[in-house]
Amino acid sequence: MWKKALSLPQQRLFSSTPEVPSLYSFLQPSLFSLKTPQPLPPQSQNPTNSQTESLTHDQISTLESTLHKSLLTQNTDEAWKSFKSLTTSSAFPSKSITNSLITHLSSSNDVHNLKRAFASAVYVIEKSPKLLDFETVRTLLNSMKCANTAAPAFALVKCMFKNRYFMPFAFWGNLLIDISRKNGSFVSFLRVFEENCRIANEEKLNFLNPDLAACNAALEGSCCNLQSVSDAERVVETMSVLGVRPDELSFGFLAYLYALKGLDDKIIELEKLMDGFGFSSKKVFYSSLISGYVKSGKLDSVSSTILSNLKEYSGKDLDFGDETYCEIVKEFLQNGGIKSLASLIIEAQKLESSATAADRSVGYRIVSACVDLGLSDKAHSILDEMNAQGSSVGLGVYVPILKAYSKEHRTAEATQLVMDISNSGLQLDAESYDSLIEAAMTCQDFQSAFTLFRDMRDARLPDLKGSYLTIMTGLMENHRPELMAAFLDEVVEDPRIEVKTHDWNSIIHAFCKAGRLEDARRTFRRMVFLQFAPNAQTYLSMINGYVTAEKYFSVLMLWNEVKRKITVDGEKGIKLDHNLVDAFLYALVKGGFFDAVMQVVEKSQEMKIFVDKWRYKQAFMENHKKLKVAKLRKRNFRKMEALIAFKNWAGLNA
Repeated sequence: MWKKALSLPQQRLFSSTPEVPSLYSFLQPSLFSLKTPQPLPPQSQNPTNSQTESLTHDQISTLESTLHKSLLTQNTDEAWKSFKSLTTSSAFPSKSITNSLITHLSSSNDVHNLKRAFASAVYVIEKSPKLLDFETVRTLLNSMKCANTAAPAFALVKCMFKNRYFMPFAFWGNLLIDISRKNGSFVSFLRVFEENCRIANEEKLNFLNPDLAACNAALEGSCCNLQSVSDAERVVETMSVLGVRPDELSFGFLAYLYALKGLDDKIIELEKLMDGFGFSSKKVFYSSLISGYVKSGKLDSVSSTILSNLKEYSGKDLDFGDETYCEIVKEFLQNGGIKSLASLIIEAQKLESSATAADRSVGYRIVSACVDLGLSDKAHSILDEMNAQGSSVGLGVYVPILKAYSKEHRTAEATQLVMDISNSGLQLDAESYDSLIEAAMTCQDFQSAFTLFRDMRDARLPDLKGSYLTIMTGLMENHRPELMAAFLDEVVEDPRIEVKTHDWNSIIHAFCKAGRLEDARRTFRRMVFLQFAPNAQTYLSMINGYVTAEKYFSVLMLWNEVKRKITVDGEKGIKLDHNLVDAFLYALVKGGFFDAVMQVVEKSQEMKIFVDKWRYKQAFMENHKKLKVAKLRKRNFRKMEALIAFKNWAGLNA
């Protein structure tokens, strides 16, 4: 069926063509260089000057022993010298030593010795092929592959054919494929492939039959590299003769070639033939077809192929690869095809199933390809063209542009695009909002972040917590407590966010750290008004701010508030901890409010909180060293008692 469908004429396949120049260019100038025979002089030659002399059995044994020892000691030059001496007299070492020598020469990572290995293998194949193991030839070919020397590899295989030294294709075929791909030597591989297949067919040598991968490699070279219809169809005929069943990749290569050459009838035959073989998926076929149309500049055929596929598969995802869409976009844009791309997306949207995910739509893939090629502005131009044509724009068209703007930190443009999306009745998911808000905060575009978050709230998305934390954390890191306060005040009543005391504490702490105590107090009052209960951390931040500004009386006012709220368990009030006690004592000692100091001490003793007195002794000595009890007795008896009590507690009377 494979043969019949393509209607190929019967013909003899190729015969090998020797490539003597390629072979000997590899060997020159050092080994076995090709020389033009010189005419002999008319006088007779002296037999004693002959280059070839017979060796005795003992001499042969000695040379073979020397060769073997040289290989064992890695003395390559001596081994080569012994081998040449033997072969000059038409003698050969044993089979094991012959293979060991060629393997050794092949494995030395040295081009000079690789030439020696090649020359040795060719000589043995021509003179005594039974001495040469298949594995030795494979080792030599693999070394040629590593050395990136294509010509001698193909010459070696041709020498094998010429001298009827037939190795299973599996030993050498894939190596030649790798070599041809690495060097672009597809013509040489194709000729060797065809000669191998001819021999396999004519002499019924099944072990020479190539596998499907090798046939596809030959097709690839014919279709994609040589772009030769006749070569490709000869490979197809060969596959048919040898009974190699094609796969989707085989049809893909032919589809590319026929699209490139504009052979529409052949393409129709291929599609029918694929149905006959029972292929359920034609993804590779159509991707290759599109690549061929792109390569030949047939952009209308590209569009019609995509749209006809959508019709055939009832609007389901075509699942072409990113590489295919990048090819399409590059060719369209090089030919000023923004309008054509917009029209293609519009028509595809009409055919696509409602179940098609946004990131699998044709519009998404085309716009995403623009972005991947670094052409995000072109992507936006496609969007503008779709709007100009009065078409509705699917969400899949917007998403890649948003991602590109986010990556490029073009957050203001991204925000405007989000507004357009919302106004068109479409809705982004929470993940998209989160990434855009994070990008805006990273580049300190706070206004865009706020706008995006408002839009996110208006879209009634249930999960706002991630973006809320991103904004609050970014503002704190950038020391913008006033924006934190305004933002928190805006969202505080939204039940999806769950604002808690620690959110207010973050703002108060930031204000106090910046020395903006009035703003901190205002935030504190707002917090209490909205019925968020201050905790130990709230008061600790306020105390530290007041101490920095040396406003100790304000600390006293805080203490008077806190002492009314102190509870043992802390569930319905403030639970004193070591940090809060320490902060109050230090500030009140520095301020000279010893009555309040002793109240704090009393509470700490009741709650069994350990207090290190040394810190407060130091504070007293630094600020009140000259304060006399006698003077206080005359002015304020209560203060005197508090001072005496503090000094007794702190151990200062001693």
